[in-house]
Amino acid sequence: MRSVARTPDGDRTVILSRPHPGTDPHRFMAEADASRYLLGSWVLPAAELAGPGQGVWHAAPYVPVLPLPTALAVHGSPLPEHTVRALGVALAEALGVVHGQGLVHAGVSPGAVLLAHDGPRLTGFGAVRAAAPEGTDRRGLPGVDPCALPPEQAAGGKPRPLGDVYALGATLAYAATGSTAPEREALPAYLRSVVARCLARDPAERPALSEVVEGMGAVPEGAPDTHGFGAPDRATALMGPGWLPARTVAALAHQSAEVLAAASPASAPLPA
Repeated sequence: MRSVARTPDGDRTVILSRPHPGTDPHRFMAEADASRYLLGSWVLPAAELAGPGQGVWHAAPYVPVLPLPTALAVHGSPLPEHTVRALGVALAEALGVVHGQGLVHAGVSPGAVLLAHDGPRLTGFGAVRAAAPEGTDRRGLPGVDPCALPPEQAAGGKPRPLGDVYALGATLAYAATGSTAPEREALPAYLRSVVARCLARDPAERPALSEVVEGMGAVPEGAPDTHGFGAPDRATALMGPGWLPARTVAALAHQSAEVLAAASPASAPLPA
């Protein structure tokens, strides 16, 4: 669960995350601690963790963002093609960096994707692991989006990289249609093949993240091809002005103004 909060001294505004009711607090904090070491432009790792006696929470510096479901609601419909393509490239590259670090995200879902003016921020690292240990049925558990949960993880399997690919496919389907499990015919033609492969029940049939990036297409000529853990940074070239719909940009500006005026209805003090 996320909210915008201010530190007790009022000097900093942060994005505060707390566990869902029923989530094991020790697993939640362990995943938050591990997230501090995530690399890449499109992830939002924890920057501050609750200390002894401070409750259960972690925080990251505030940036105006909208969760993906909120962005669709503000836009009034699924997101336009150029936005979904840019989002797909950015998230695939973010997961490529995570996997290159020897990690599995295990928390990709529409609600874990935050949209900012300069690109997405992927949150929710370790949500599946925090919800329940391996060998435990994870269906219906708090903090886990059932529609983005790979079938092998739903049955209690260990989260592995190809599970992130499944969750990415569900998230892109949601961005383009408003559903994480649309009928194949309901998917736009430019997404149909890549999402169908991502959502294969057999992990071995899912594509590599590099194939997802290529499948999204529309990579501008001259896009940077820098390498960090083997992942090219093509998304940066897609995140210029206009990557988000106008209503989403306006909602981000409104949120920023509210926070600056300390008037955000979501505002809450950071636990002391």
